[in-house]
Amino acid sequence: MPPPVSVIRRAIALVALCTASSYAVAADVMPSSPTPAPNAATDVAGPPVYVADPLAGDTFAAIPVGLGDGLAPAWPRWFAGASGLVMTRTLPAGSATMQPLGGTQLTTADAGANWPGGIDLRVGRWFGMRQQHAVELIYWGVYQIGGTADVSSASASIEAIPQATGVSVGGQPATDYLTNLSGQQIGRSDVVNDVEINWVYSLWDRPEFLPRDRAINLMWLVGFRYFGVGDQLTLRNTPGDASLGDLDFDVATANNIYGAQVGSKFDWRFLPSLRLNVVPKFMIGGNAITNTSGLEQADGGYATFDSDGSPVKVHSTLGVFSWLGSVDTSLAWDVTDHWSLWLGYRVVGVGNIAQADAQWPATITSPGSLSGITAGSSTIVHGGFAGFEGRY
Repeated sequence: MPPPVSVIRRAIALVALCTASSYAVAADVMPSSPTPAPNAATDVAGPPVYVADPLAGDTFAAIPVGLGDGLAPAWPRWFAGASGLVMTRTLPAGSATMQPLGGTQLTTADAGANWPGGIDLRVGRWFGMRQQHAVELIYWGVYQIGGTADVSSASASIEAIPQATGVSVGGQPATDYLTNLSGQQIGRSDVVNDVEINWVYSLWDRPEFLPRDRAINLMWLVGFRYFGVGDQLTLRNTPGDASLGDLDFDVATANNIYGAQVGSKFDWRFLPSLRLNVVPKFMIGGNAITNTSGLEQADGGYATFDSDGSPVKVHSTLGVFSWLGSVDTSLAWDVTDHWSLWLGYRVVGVGNIAQADAQWPATITSPGSLSGITAGSSTIVHGGFAGFEGRY
C-alpha cells in the first residue's frame, strides 16, 4: 500500500532544509578575501570602455575644421602657351641725311616703323600642395620693324649727310660719292627680343580654376628679365656718275638690358568662362649698349681713312642703367580645364637707351668722329597678340 501524500511532502521538505544548511556552513568555514584600502599613488584610472560616436545623430557632423586644408587639388600642373604678335614702336625725331634741296630734306625718321609679326612662347609649372607657387619661362620677339623712304633729283644736286673728308673709296675721294647725288634711300630694320624667368605666387586659387563664390584673383611675381632693342639704319647714296656705284652708310645700335623685375597678375572672372587679365611689370637693369658705324660699297668693301688706311668701320660700347615698364591687358576664354584662348594688347616703355638716329654724324674725318655712343632716349613698343594655353 503506497505511503500517503502527506508523508512524501514532509520528506521533500526535510531534504531541502538539510541542503541549505550545508551551504551555509561552507560559507562560514571559507575565509573571505579582504578588501584592499585605496592607494592614490598606485591606482590609475583605466581608459573608458565606451566612447560616444561623434556621428551618432540625425545629421552629418562634417569633416573637422582644418583637416582638409592641405588636400592637393587635382589641377594640371604644367602649362604652355603660344601667341602671335603684331607690334610696332615709337621713333625719335630723326637726323637729316641730306642738305635741304628745294624744300625737301630726307631724315632717318622718314624710314618709319611698320607693324611686323612676331611670336610669344611660354612654359611653366605649379608647385606645392595647393598649387600657389609657379615658375614660368617666357620668350617673345618682333623682327624687321621699319620701312624705307627715298628722294631723287633730276639735276643730281643732292649733298649727303654725313660728308667724309679724308676718306677714300678704292683710291678715289669719298666726296665724289657723297656729292652731286641723283638719289638717296634710307631704310630701317629694328628688332625687339624679351626673355623672362619668373617666380609666381597666387594669393588664393589659380585664375583658371576660380571658385564660383569669388570672381577675382591676385598673384605676385618676381624674376630676371632680358630686354633687347636693336636699331639698324642704312643710307644708300646714288652718285650722279653711275660709273662710281652706290655708297652706303650704316649705323647699327643695340641695347641689351639685364635686370630684376617685379610685377603682379590680376584676374577678374566677369562671366563663367571669361576673365579679364592685367599683368603690369617693372624692371631696372644694366644696359650694355653697342654701336657700329661704317661706310661701305655695295660689293661689301669698306672705305678707308687716309690717315692710317684703316676701314671706315668703328665699334663702340657703353654701359648705363635703363628702366622698363610693361602692361599686358587681355581677355581669356577658359574653354576647358585644359585649354584657354586669349586676345590682348601689350605696351612696353623703355627709358635711357641709345637709338641709331642719335648716332648719326655730321661728318666723317677720323675714327674718333664715329666713336662714342649717345644715350638718354626712350621708345614704346606696343601691339596686339592672340594665342592659346594648354595645361597638362
